[in-house]
Amino acid sequence: MAIRPDEIVAILRRQIESFESEVQMEDQGSVLMVGDGIARVYGLEKALAGELLEFTGGVFGMVLNLEQDNIGAVILGPYEHIKEGDPVKRTGRVVQVPVGDALIGRLVNPLGQPIDGKGPINSTNNRPIETPAPGVIDRVSVNEPLQTRLKSIDSLVPIGRGQRELIIGDRQTGKTAIAVDTILNQKDQDVICIYVAIGQKASTVAGVVDTLEKHGALDYTIVVSATASDPSPLLFIAPYAGVAMAEEFMYAGKDVLIVYDDLSKHATAYREMSLLLRRPPGREAFPGDVFYIHSRLLERAAKLNDELGGGSITALPIIETQAGDISAYIPTNVISITDGQIFLESDLFYSGIRPAISVGRSVSRVGGSAQVKMMRQVAGSLRLDLSQYRELAAFAQFGSDLDRSTQAQLGRGERMYEVLKQEQYKPMPVEEQAIALYVAVNGYLDSIAVNDVVRFEAEFLDNMRKEHHELLAKIRKEKALNDELENDLKKVIIEFKKDFVS
Repeated sequence: MAIRPDEIVAILRRQIESFESEVQMEDQGSVLMVGDGIARVYGLEKALAGELLEFTGGVFGMVLNLEQDNIGAVILGPYEHIKEGDPVKRTGRVVQVPVGDALIGRLVNPLGQPIDGKGPINSTNNRPIETPAPGVIDRVSVNEPLQTRLKSIDSLVPIGRGQRELIIGDRQTGKTAIAVDTILNQKDQDVICIYVAIGQKASTVAGVVDTLEKHGALDYTIVVSATASDPSPLLFIAPYAGVAMAEEFMYAGKDVLIVYDDLSKHATAYREMSLLLRRPPGREAFPGDVFYIHSRLLERAAKLNDELGGGSITALPIIETQAGDISAYIPTNVISITDGQIFLESDLFYSGIRPAISVGRSVSRVGGSAQVKMMRQVAGSLRLDLSQYRELAAFAQFGSDLDRSTQAQLGRGERMYEVLKQEQYKPMPVEEQAIALYVAVNGYLDSIAVNDVVRFEAEFLDNMRKEHHELLAKIRKEKALNDELENDLKKVIIEFKKDFVS
């Protein structure tokens, strides 16, 4: 069938009339040099600090240095294919990560991309990784406990919702174990957990994820992983990505626990980036703003007021020390930002006291505000008793003739340390912790052999659950020991001691 010329003309006329030309403006520069994950870019005069840049191959970078004739950017991904002269585009937005419920139960990289092989993440919301921390007016004082269900922490260095409690110690002293235990113990506590692995081995991260999965903790946990094999820019943005995900839940009125494991490697990654960008080095070759990168991260942990929903972010940063030196540069920086620290001693760890918490150097600046009343009642004198025991034990090594009261104090201190021992992945409800500590603090263990203390505690608590579950339920409900409950508890302890076989 032949098409008439007037039909062709009519079609062309309609297309010309409906044609709209859209002018797209693109700010484009070019790569001056690239290497070691750093790129110098020329021609992007309007680029902003922290802005995302798009390189060839769909790889993104982040602006860090704004200089007179070029900008310094770090590349967030593989950079081997990028070469001098390649085009670089501004995106007009800062680094963002997906946030929301879709991330729960997933293992993601610092850009929020899934790396667990479970398919894409269907999240519609994004948040910038850098946002201002809540102001003083937006916060309330920390007053609600975040139970770790570890006796030595809940009694000596209690953690409250909205607090920042540093976990510090040498390598292989159980820092990650405490953090993972705390995550496992938030089951059924209505707390969302985020574990940020910074510079860990991929096998270590896989082990943590496997542990969380086995104990059913992945149902309320997000894992953000930047392993040792990833480029340093990804290690640098990992904790900020984690806290951006946490803020989405906090501003929705929920409680969040976030673990940064660990900020020593985060500082090292930032030092590497800064030196490659030719920033002037300061103490220990760290740049001058290394304190600021951690303060602007940890200040975002807060307990919000009721007008903003009453949500909270509780931060547990981890710092690795060298030979127990907590006076080094990065440890002192983070200690001064946080609300207390849990210091783990190598000597205690290797002598079998686990968690290996140093009573003298561990502190919670929130203290009793983050404890239930019955724990304050039984643990009030515990720190002082343990500190005196450590002093006496050190002194007793030099002398053999000790008076009876000193021997009694040493004996009680030994038994208290035995009570504070707790195996990994063995959580203990707060009322059982309080009962165990009540028995130790009030001298009921003084006549029990040190080697039998752990067995006595286990059998006594088992007896409480089976034979005196009503008393246990009352203590759980009251969350305090009044005179009546205390008298009933004393009777049960004395009765059990009669039948206990050492």
